[in-house]
Amino acid sequence: MRKQPNSRMCFLCGRQNPVGLKLDFYEDEDSGKVRVEFTVPDEYQGYPGVVHGGIVAAVLDETSGRAVMVGGSDEDLMATLKLSVRYRRPTPTETPLIAVGWVERMGGAGARVAGEIRLPDGTVTAECEATLAHVPDSIKEDWEPEKEYWRVYE
Repeated sequence: MRKQPNSRMCFLCGRQNPVGLKLDFYEDEDSGKVRVEFTVPDEYQGYPGVVHGGIVAAVLDETSGRAVMVGGSDEDLMATLKLSVRYRRPTPTETPLIAVGWVERMGGAGARVAGEIRLPDGTVTAECEATLAHVPDSIKEDWEPEKEYWRVYE
């Protein structure tokens, strides 16, 4: 599996974000999926022992959104226009988790993607569907100074 790039300050993948999760995403070109194994610390709980729903949504957004880069360029990342999350059961903190994302449909203007978070036994705790679009030029311009930090870190 190929490791995808990380950024500097992203809450999920940023290497220098002091409160971020610092996740490492990997892509499997054969399956067309992105995967991340992670554990959410108790500091990000909603209810005791349960990952806050906003953190669950953020992980799903990032994981499913990164699926558009599989087999392509690291520059293919898009922006989320719509994210729909279904919380199937509480996602526990301090527990190894796996998030997987994939593309359901690519189109000229964007993509439809999906993802899920699983417990070690394969039980799905949350799933999402999202609509993505190409990043507007104004945001790409603001991203230029950060590009040097968008890379694969060992």
